[in-house]
Amino acid sequence: MQEQVENKGKALRKTVARSEQAKFKLYKDRPTVLSMIEASNYDRLPELIPIRHARMSVSPFTFYRGTAGIMANDLNNLPHTNELVQAIGDCHLMNFGGFATPERTLVFDANDFDETFPAPWEWDIKRLATSFILAARNNHFSEGDAKDIVLSLLNSYRTHVQEFSQMNMLDLWYMKFDIQEMANTTKSAAARDLLDAAITQAHKETHQKVFYKLTQSVLGSFEIANQPPLVYHTIDVKKDKRILSIFFEKYLETLQYDRRWLVEKYKLIDAALKVVGVGSVGTRCYVALMMNENKEPLFIQVKEARKSVLDFSTTRRPRTHQGERVVNGQRLVQAASDIFLGWATGEQGRHFYLRQLRDKKIAPDVDHFNKEVLDGYARLCGRMLARAHVKTGNGTCISAYMGKSDVFDVAIKDFAVAYANQTEKDYGDFMKAIKAGKLPIEKE
Repeated sequence: MQEQVENKGKALRKTVARSEQAKFKLYKDRPTVLSMIEASNYDRLPELIPIRHARMSVSPFTFYRGTAGIMANDLNNLPHTNELVQAIGDCHLMNFGGFATPERTLVFDANDFDETFPAPWEWDIKRLATSFILAARNNHFSEGDAKDIVLSLLNSYRTHVQEFSQMNMLDLWYMKFDIQEMANTTKSAAARDLLDAAITQAHKETHQKVFYKLTQSVLGSFEIANQPPLVYHTIDVKKDKRILSIFFEKYLETLQYDRRWLVEKYKLIDAALKVVGVGSVGTRCYVALMMNENKEPLFIQVKEARKSVLDFSTTRRPRTHQGERVVNGQRLVQAASDIFLGWATGEQGRHFYLRQLRDKKIAPDVDHFNKEVLDGYARLCGRMLARAHVKTGNGTCISAYMGKSDVFDVAIKDFAVAYANQTEKDYGDFMKAIKAGKLPIEKE
């Protein structure tokens, strides 16, 4: 059986040679950047679209983070193995980081699954590799250093796919990347200092601290403080709270019994719209303040779930609830997931998923990484992605396709450079559209 699967992986090289993975060519009739951005703005809140454009305009790297759909279409029009995994979808280096498990251990894992969907495994690694090229350029590294970092990522991914595909399945599913252990064992003093500082900061991110940051007291009651244009209440707050109360009843039905019991100890106090991320700006994202009888706060993020950019089906009706898609994809990929993950349908049939807000979250401060730290971070991301793909796909087949040489690594590195160049060109077209007044922009 093992030999048959390995032969299948090697046979995939006849479908798409490893060296062919290096090639990037725009597909015929590719829409203009302006039309693709306008299409991605469909059904977003109009007043937030200018903020989305502003966040995307900072650099080619932030533009890349906000345009997962553009790359998804480009990848779909290139040859690929069609060997499926539960892809992260928007797999760039800023969508990895640290957070607390239900046991309160800080772990490193992927942390954004808005676009998760079954898809060819190489799409994730191509998007991740390109993001490292753009991040390195953004940090003014030499092109040689950028390529070396991506090769470190790819070597880590390839060797760990090989290692994990030989592991006992249960051992693989139980595997977690403990951040404290990483800090204790790293040989890099710079990485250790960054990890220690991040761990210290994460332990300070309690719901109580978030409570003081986001709320204010009004006539003896607490409410989320307006911080326009990033946090604000809609016009009819009472109506929104009434709708959200019904919405939360539906959400509770998606939780396992013990977690539903816990959430029912809290009462919805207030909710407000909150602008988050880059690609998500303009979608309907709320922060809900809940409190129990002891006046202990719990913040839940309610985030709109739209069709994944990797879902190329043409049917109008979704094959599943989009919030359920996000939650199930997250649970499949992560070593441990937020206990409050769930989903519900809101007004006008829109789909949402729910999770805790800022649960001891560690976000990588990539803008201040030197080459050594970014290289180490690339190896860590490669290892994490390898685990995700072996967990949810055929690791033996993928490993056999890549092989033990660096042929695949070099090919993906060359693709990443070519696609980063295309992203910079697309970014230039995007900025021209803004300067021409064709896309609205509003600085925060």
